Amino acid sequence: MGDPCGIGPEILAMAFARGALPGGLVVGDVEVMRRAAAIVGAGERSSLPVAVIDRAADAASVPPRCVPVLAVPGLPAGLAALPHGRVDAAAGAAAAACIRHAAALARAGEVAAIVTAPIHKEALAAAGVPYPGHTELLQAEAAEGCVMPPVRMMLANDELKTVLVSIHVSLRDAIDAVTRDAVLETLRIAHAAAARWGCPLPRIAVAGLNPHAGEGGLFGDEEQRVIAPAIAAARAEGIDAQGPHAPDTVFMRARRGEFDLVIAMYHDQGLIPVKYLGVEQGVNVTLGLPFVRTSPDHGTAFDLAGSGRADPSSLVAAYAMARRLSGAA
Repeated sequence: MGDPCGIGPEILAMAFARGALPGGLVVGDVEVMRRAAAIVGAGERSSLPVAVIDRAADAASVPPRCVPVLAVPGLPAGLAALPHGRVDAAAGAAAAACIRHAAALARAGEVAAIVTAPIHKEALAAAGVPYPGHTELLQAEAAEGCVMPPVRMMLANDELKTVLVSIHVSLRDAIDAVTRDAVLETLRIAHAAAARWGCPLPRIAVAGLNPHAGEGGLFGDEEQRVIAPAIAAARAEGIDAQGPHAPDTVFMRARRGEFDLVIAMYHDQGLIPVKYLGVEQGVNVTLGLPFVRTSPDHGTAFDLAGSGRADPSSLVAAYAMARRLSGAA
């Protein structure tokens, strides 16, 4: 359900009210979802019922335009009384608990995929959660013993798909994270993921790190020293990797159909082009997990929380993509 103080519960309720989440259920807090349903129902001028279910499979028997909620045990008390639009440790703890519970359901095969509503990183930190976001927390939940699977973030819409070498780190640390092994592993993960969604030999463009992809070493040598060797190694494995290309034009080229995916070196390099095209249809996909996970391309929108004016379009797009990637569509 995401952060109880953000728009996550509302956009979930709104999407259920519109019949846009067929077969779905909410892993969360019943009273939080009832509060969200009341807000959405007022806007829609009709009541929106909330059904409490005991097992994920019970969602199939819930009537249309009703919110099925699988309650997570042990959540902090009083979540539905928390003010909207505020960072709160209890909200962060609840969001993390819901993510962990959903991951357990996915690993047990009780759900086909996970769609995560927005969480607030400050609330997670206030709750003492040792992970900066969804991706890292889900990676830990997917670990086998002490071994965590390598994962990557992909942001996608109908026009552009970008996969990131690094995610939630400072820009200074992100530059250090651009290593031959990290770029090569990103190419492997992206290539394997594309095959699973029906593109067995994707054309993958690799963005450079520096302006003009280093301009032959004039603006930095990472392209020659790190990125090009990773591309060569990937091509030797049968991956159609190309580049490194100038970052200021490679996304435009992919949007025009020259490439199927773009590998970006750091968070903002890859996410700004996709988000500029419109957050309404953008979907965040975590590649490399043993289950499908998607999320909307926006945050908790504290300024809108509680107003009933949030747009569920990106959530609905994330749900549709999760169904496609998991074979549930």
